[in-house]
Amino acid sequence: MAIELKQQLRQTLQLAMTPQLQMAIKLLQLNRLEMVDEIRKEMVENPVLEEAMDRDDEKEMPGQSVMNDADEAPTQVREPDVSREVETNPEKPVTDFDWEGYLENYSFQPPTPSSRPANDELPSYEATLAKRTSLADHLLWQIRVAGWNTVDEYIGALIVGNLTDSGYLSPDTTLDDIARQARADTGDDLVEVVRVEEVLKRVQLFDPLGVASRDLRECLLIQAVRMGFDDDLPVRILEVQMHNLEKKNFAAIARELGRSVEQVSEAAKLIATLEPKPGRLYSSDEPQYITPDIYVYKVGDDFAIVLNEDGIPKLRISNYYRNALANGQPGDTKRYIKEKLRAGAWLIRSIYQRQRTIYRVTESILKFQRDFFEKGVNFLKPLILRDVAEDIGMHESTISRVTTNKYVHTPQGIFELKYFFNSSIARSDGDDLASEAVKAKIKTIIQAEDPRRPLSDQRIAEILKGQRIEIARRTIAKYREMMGVLPSSKRKRLF
Repeated sequence: MAIELKQQLRQTLQLAMTPQLQMAIKLLQLNRLEMVDEIRKEMVENPVLEEAMDRDDEKEMPGQSVMNDADEAPTQVREPDVSREVETNPEKPVTDFDWEGYLENYSFQPPTPSSRPANDELPSYEATLAKRTSLADHLLWQIRVAGWNTVDEYIGALIVGNLTDSGYLSPDTTLDDIARQARADTGDDLVEVVRVEEVLKRVQLFDPLGVASRDLRECLLIQAVRMGFDDDLPVRILEVQMHNLEKKNFAAIARELGRSVEQVSEAAKLIATLEPKPGRLYSSDEPQYITPDIYVYKVGDDFAIVLNEDGIPKLRISNYYRNALANGQPGDTKRYIKEKLRAGAWLIRSIYQRQRTIYRVTESILKFQRDFFEKGVNFLKPLILRDVAEDIGMHESTISRVTTNKYVHTPQGIFELKYFFNSSIARSDGDDLASEAVKAKIKTIIQAEDPRRPLSDQRIAEILKGQRIEIARRTIAKYREMMGVLPSSKRKRLF
């Protein structure tokens, strides 16, 4: 068999993911805070980038993204003059840009520092923060001052370390697991499940009362016993009638325990005063504040769209490096500066493209969902990604990236852009309704119901059918669970 070399000409089509394209896609799918962090990171890594500090700088900055101001039409987005920065020619390779021409007409000055100098007299940022006491810290402090021996303290610490945010012992952790871990870490072979159980009971009497319980029944029972209810009926109900209490079947409880329904009702009122989640007060969950990426305002009979650029650094190319390249530099230095200039120009262009795409998507959503912006969620219409993609001439994947973790402020409140995309629910009069609008109607019906006689899912479906909305009972149940609404048997109130 002879081995020979041959030349073949083959034509193929493929998509080249250049670093610039990757940067544009990455910025597109980042939320607002992530994008600001990414810009700050690029400013640190790329010395030619600096932030425009005043209005004059912004006006002369090539490649900056300038959005609506008070003296401009609020629905306009001015495109940065990136063509001045990167002269692209399809006949020439990317490396043949006229960077010398691009860097003309700028004064020579050092780059603006991105941060103020350190001041030893000022306290550190960490020193100005107050740390909130966590549930674990609160319990460990009580263990340390309880006067236990070293092994019991360690067992208590293991119990505390396996608590959920609600204050319950994790369902994935057994007392045998804790005993095994304590024996291995302390070297005490006498640590058994019985000893762990004793320590657990002591921890459960700490503040908050009922912490480290294994289920709701145990948690409420510990509180009821410790608080010394005068009547033992609440304790008896928690011990043997918890299943009927959850269903609010007071008649069954009264029959089983030989008490009247009124007595059971009074006992249930006492039980309702107990804390079902003892760790709630020490939860580390903080409120999440949302800063909209874009605003939609009602102006007369029309709407104005304004991009939110507060906090987003407005970038420009440093005059210092422009002139350094224009004045001539050695080969390696020149190549380095050109590379950084090109990367900086593409970053500025990518930021602009991201903002412009968000604007166009919001503009399209406004066109499809105008009734929502004027009248509210009950007038939300069915909408899919393809509708917006075809309207603005983009791919569905781009629309998906843009609408994820991006928020819009509207006259009806703040919503994620994905909120406006809904499946359709048929109506007998021919106009389909968005699923979110149906959820809102279900919520309104439940809020208006008699708490002593809550509506079943079937009854809600019948009410909606009277409003010409065709929907099955199981769909009502699914939407109700998605909204976190309990079934009718658990919504019933007897007092």
